[in-house]
Amino acid sequence: MFCKFVLGFSMGEVKTQKFKVGRVHEENYGEMVKKPQRINMLIRKWVLEGEMAKKPRRVNVVITKWVSDLDWRILFLVIFPISFIFFIFSLRSFIFNRTNFSDFIISYSVGPPNRTHLAKADQLHQSRGALCLVGGARRFELTGPSIVEKVLKEYPNADLFLHSPMDKNAFKLSLLRTAPRLASVRIFDRKLVPQTKEQVRVLTAVNSPKGIQGLLQYFYLVEGCLTIIESHQKQHNFTYDWIVRTIVDGYWNAPLHPRNFVAGKYTVPSGSVYGGLNDRLGIGDFYTSKIALSRLSLIPKLYSAGYRQLNSESAFKAQLTTQKISYVENRLPFCVVTDRTYKFPPVHLGVPVAALSSPGPLSGAKCRPCIPVCKNRCVGHVMSSLDKRWSWTNWGKGSIELCNARGERKNGWENIFDGVAGEKLAAERRRVQVLKFEECVSDFGEMKKKAVKWEAPAAEEICRIGIGMTQR
Repeated sequence: MFCKFVLGFSMGEVKTQKFKVGRVHEENYGEMVKKPQRINMLIRKWVLEGEMAKKPRRVNVVITKWVSDLDWRILFLVIFPISFIFFIFSLRSFIFNRTNFSDFIISYSVGPPNRTHLAKADQLHQSRGALCLVGGARRFELTGPSIVEKVLKEYPNADLFLHSPMDKNAFKLSLLRTAPRLASVRIFDRKLVPQTKEQVRVLTAVNSPKGIQGLLQYFYLVEGCLTIIESHQKQHNFTYDWIVRTIVDGYWNAPLHPRNFVAGKYTVPSGSVYGGLNDRLGIGDFYTSKIALSRLSLIPKLYSAGYRQLNSESAFKAQLTTQKISYVENRLPFCVVTDRTYKFPPVHLGVPVAALSSPGPLSGAKCRPCIPVCKNRCVGHVMSSLDKRWSWTNWGKGSIELCNARGERKNGWENIFDGVAGEKLAAERRRVQVLKFEECVSDFGEMKKKAVKWEAPAAEEICRIGIGMTQR
């Protein structure tokens, strides 16, 4: 259609020029006969002038005609799908640029933080914060130096609180001599926690290695954090802006990021939820932390609310929900070093054990130093078989590699750890391995000088039980 229109327009121009030539022939016949070359020049001039005068008009007419001939319905059908595809790919890029789509869902599963904001790093450093470590020091020679480097030294103004039982591994806690600030240390003799009728009904012994008493011992450790923190606040007449509570046997392979400090919400690790919420770490302001740390005190309220047969994780979730505490589940760069054995490969309700060398973040999953036997697609097959409401944890983008944890650690695990952790942390591990009695006592002496409050057996007793007096 377009070509036909242009052709018709050109023919009209030819006819116009013929008319002009005819007029010239009538008026100047005699001169044209004598000067044919001049006539040819005049004709060319008139033709060119006519073309130049009409060219802009011709272009406008052609464009107008072409636009009017377009079928806009067809054009809309072409443009709309292209725009929609572009939008979908942009949205997909946004979602998957987050660590994993499941993280995107988890982060907002309890509602977006409308009136809350992530505390900035400089604000955190200027605020008053506390870090409380709980639990036995079974593998503290592996985990302790990482806690100092990746958490305590990242927030050097934070006060360290320690609540740990006295046992043969307590001497390893002397590694905390390098902590920037030490507020309170409580190393206590472990005792049975009296069981009440409410506790027996609310809690379950299933999947707890030490039954309900094991749960109560853990709850006592956690709530002990709150006790010593409140005592310190009362003594010095202030309130902490934020509190981090975590376990002694957690290995950190990256720093604790400020984005995990969310005002008005309690932050916990994602994955390893075991029917509730991952309770291996928690971050919040004083109010939310007080609710989260009251593991024993809130059991009567759980009983009154009708909760029964809860494990540690489901009881923890019930605490927060009954007290109307909002929470955020984030991926966090630590794992729990374990010596326990587990079936491999894990299925359904089985427990995966990550290699310590995994890129992470492991969000408090079980781990050990090993040569991984399951990577990439193998991990995908294993993790896809696990129940997301139980032991599953995020494994996207190669973040996890798995150990075969059916047996004891293989010979040479120390070299594996040293290679993963780096020379600085490896040196601390080796130091504990050959620590002498006098050095142990001296290290605890340094800690005691730093601490504002010290409740612990004599350093000599702690060191004697742990490493003996043979090298004294």
